[in-house]
Amino acid sequence: MSSILCTKHHEWILANEDGTAVIGITDHAQSELGDIVYVELPDIGDEFEAEEEFGSLESVKAVAEVYLPASGEVIEVNELLEEHPDMVNKNPLESGWLIKIKISNPDGLANLMDEAAYKEFVASESK
Repeated sequence: MSSILCTKHHEWILANEDGTAVIGITDHAQSELGDIVYVELPDIGDEFEAEEEFGSLESVKAVAEVYLPASGEVIEVNELLEEHPDMVNKNPLESGWLIKIKISNPDGLANLMDEAAYKEFVASESK
């Protein structure tokens, strides 16, 4: 299985060998947002380009847009988040995932950061 890759917008993507991927926000992003109270996600079948906004997360502090790390078609949304948006806070890398996509351009993944590079990016952002 591949490792998690991250974006400068604080999303993560885990690409599978079958050309699908799971997408969510990073632990850093959920901690910055605070308690998430509402999640707006796209419909199955919607298609997006890399870095295009595909939804939003509403917290007690703010509303944050979420952007697709790679181009693709939405094949599943995390329906659990409709009634339990706090799952994004509790476990953003497992039960708090947002959507699953069928990747249309796997080459785009080369532009993303691995976890070590993402940690450096977050550290440099907070200076």
